Amino acid sequence: MNPTRRSFIRNASLLAAGSVLPVDALSLARKRIAASDKIRIALIGANGMGFTDLTSFLKNPEITCIALCDADKNVLDRRMNDLKGLGVSLPECYADYRKMLENRDIDAVIIGTPDHWHCLQFVDSLAAGKHVYVEKPLGNSVAEIDIMQKAVRRYGKLVQVGQWQRSQPHFTDALDYLRKGALGRIRTCKAWSYVDWKGAVPKVPDTPVPDGVDYDMWLGPAPKRPFNKNRFHFTWRWYWEYAGGLMTDWGVHLIDYILYGMGKSIPVSVMAAGGKYAFPDDDMVTPDTMTAVYDFKDFTMIWEHTIGIGLGNWRRPHGMAYVGENGTLVLDRNGWEVVPEKQRTEAIPVQQNAGVGLDLHVRNFIDCLVSNTPDQLHAGIDVGRKVALVAQMGNIAFRTGEKIYWDEAKQSFNTPEANRLVTPDYHNGWKLPQL
Repeated sequence: MNPTRRSFIRNASLLAAGSVLPVDALSLARKRIAASDKIRIALIGANGMGFTDLTSFLKNPEITCIALCDADKNVLDRRMNDLKGLGVSLPECYADYRKMLENRDIDAVIIGTPDHWHCLQFVDSLAAGKHVYVEKPLGNSVAEIDIMQKAVRRYGKLVQVGQWQRSQPHFTDALDYLRKGALGRIRTCKAWSYVDWKGAVPKVPDTPVPDGVDYDMWLGPAPKRPFNKNRFHFTWRWYWEYAGGLMTDWGVHLIDYILYGMGKSIPVSVMAAGGKYAFPDDDMVTPDTMTAVYDFKDFTMIWEHTIGIGLGNWRRPHGMAYVGENGTLVLDRNGWEVVPEKQRTEAIPVQQNAGVGLDLHVRNFIDCLVSNTPDQLHAGIDVGRKVALVAQMGNIAFRTGEKIYWDEAKQSFNTPEANRLVTPDYHNGWKLPQL
């Protein structure tokens, strides 16, 4: 990006920073920006959160989407209609992301595919000279997230991980309070996700691949198997081959703020228990109920999740809590408050959320692209790698039934059973990147 283009984009950015502009205002703003001054983005994985990310990017007038990639043509057709409704220029569509990456005009790539695809598409995008905004969790295994961190260091591109709470003002306000020390010594932290909107995933028979779906591309490095709708759009997250269940779906958002607030990244040990207690006979493989206990030597962190129950700790379906000797700070996406311990500190009523976290997170990424300031990214590769590792540790402890210890220097666990889950097996001719 040349200096003239960079300065022009920086000025245009002021139109959208921290705000959500209506479609007609955005269209007018885009017309004022020459094509040569736009940041050209591409999206891989357009069915769910990836398209939500793209919509957030398009709220910024200097952004234009020039490529859309998905293994399901039905999704591409639907999203092209959605983009027509937004009044933006329509991108070129692809079924194979590798072909899309040959387009030298692409400045940055959004990766919104299922977790098992993140590593390959991430490394290939960086190698092709693109910056990357990648959905959380960073990867679907310990080995993958380490490879992804190495790839950023090798190729020198900017990467933002979609842990957008890092950009939400009331979260940072809560941590500003936490660091003042009014809560006293914190010995226990909690993070939880209670999901009452989701029920069982009934078992259904395998079927032929739907028209328009390149199922081999959708599977990619995952094991070959017949098509089943339970293992396809959205519900893929409940199967180990593609994701890590609620631990990686919600856990990386919430655990991230425990690590951030406490200034820690690697626990001494982890143990976990749970299972399919709510829906023992449904088709999910990942646990619908799980508790993981992390020992950080001077405090513990407890992760809880359950499907089918919505009333969590402090009457919140999701959240985090820093339990101190003088009081407890409770934090979720709606706000934060302080509950005193025997009047040892002042109660603070709920401080409400302000701002759209995803939009602010995307804006931070754009600003860092324009100014070439990777150190200003709110959720760069190291942030994404740390919490993805901690989440994977919880799942590995659950899957092995063991109390496990991680050696950061050796990049390994203390047991053979845990180490067997570090590196995934890639299938169908795909190879784990080697860096």
